[in-house]
Amino acid sequence: MENSFTSTVIILLLVIDPVGNVPLFASMLREVKPARRTRVIVRECAIAFAVLLAFVLGGRFLLQLFGLTESSLNIAGGVILFLIALRMIFRNREGVFGDRMEGEPFIVPLAIPAIAGPTAIATVIVLVSRAPGRMAEWIVALTVAIAITLALLLFSDRISRLLGERGLLALERLMGLLLTAIAVEMLLRGIEAFVRQL
Repeated sequence: MENSFTSTVIILLLVIDPVGNVPLFASMLREVKPARRTRVIVRECAIAFAVLLAFVLGGRFLLQLFGLTESSLNIAGGVILFLIALRMIFRNREGVFGDRMEGEPFIVPLAIPAIAGPTAIATVIVLVSRAPGRMAEWIVALTVAIAITLALLLFSDRISRLLGERGLLALERLMGLLLTAIAVEMLLRGIEAFVRQL
């Protein structure tokens, strides 16, 4: 089944999970001066975009270099996505990634793995490996997904206050349920491709 442009943007938004990242960004940037917060958010989104773009452009080369197949990538991505989805549904105090740090965050954990996590990386590589001829479309889809993520994260404080802790938790659990379904689909595709190779 081929992904349309819209479905690709939606899948990327689900794996990047900007709504689920709102409380993480709000808590991590609480000690950062308000004047700096916008710069930090823009910087972290730009770094995440650069990382994901690098995997869009060089993902097929990495697959060939390490001798990886699309089925193994689907299975690995599905397992990682499933574990992250479970942590989103059954949230603990440490958050999805269990990271806590003091001072202004840089790259970790906001750009990587909060935005450009292993699942997002696996997803963009799978997209390109399935349809390398649609490279420009995947780059535009990634750009749109990161732009929406940036817009949501820039308003993370307001969204947190508007929805409240329970509202954010409910939204994150809903995203976790959707991600679980996507994870199962990735696993099934990987297993189906593997069985066909036998």
